[in-house]
Amino acid sequence: MNENPPTGQQPEPEKKPSLAEAIGANAKVAQNADGGIDVLSTVGGVRGILETVVPGFVFVLVYALGNQLSWALLSSIALGVVFMVLRLLNKSTLVQSASGLIGILICALVARTSGDARDYYVPGFLISGGYLLALMASIFVKWPLIGLLFGFIRNEGVAWRQQPDRLRRYGIATWIICAVFALRLAVQLPMYFTDQVVSLGIARALMGVPLYAAGLWFAWLVSRPATAGHAPTPEDLAS
Repeated sequence: MNENPPTGQQPEPEKKPSLAEAIGANAKVAQNADGGIDVLSTVGGVRGILETVVPGFVFVLVYALGNQLSWALLSSIALGVVFMVLRLLNKSTLVQSASGLIGILICALVARTSGDARDYYVPGFLISGGYLLALMASIFVKWPLIGLLFGFIRNEGVAWRQQPDRLRRYGIATWIICAVFALRLAVQLPMYFTDQVVSLGIARALMGVPLYAAGLWFAWLVSRPATAGHAPTPEDLAS
């Protein structure tokens, strides 16, 4: 079969994805059967939560028991490797475990270089601060990042920017995620500067995936489109 276009007819140019489509296509936000956000799947399921939380918890546990930085770092790295090997054996995607292991190695390198156990958590501070600044900037320029993400998932594209109520709601949703990162820094930085390594490790575990998942779920509810003919009520948001 000749797939060339007829003479004199130009081939259609390849359509490039929009910014919203590019962000949404790479997002890890899952939906359930009724179109709502599936928080557990979004954060990687039970296995994903364990891969994110347990290595840091083991680090602080081993350090608290023996006050030996090297053993604490080795335990954390070894656990990250175990998670990746389990993924390989199950022939499942390695993205989350690989990214988790890379994160552990970076944290371990920073702590090992300084010789201070609390510096294991410095990369996390930088990441939280970076996300916070990016999210706040997106709100101020009226391109809230949560709107780009959720707008793609809801098949709104970026048309919501032309609707003041939708723009406002996505701005509020983005502020909610900002609050997640700001709260992490507000609670954990004082622990870092007062050298409370064990408390910092526990706070990092509790304020990691669980807090982010709660913020994402609430942001999804707050940014739901209003039912035609009336503004959403608290009962609508809770449904």
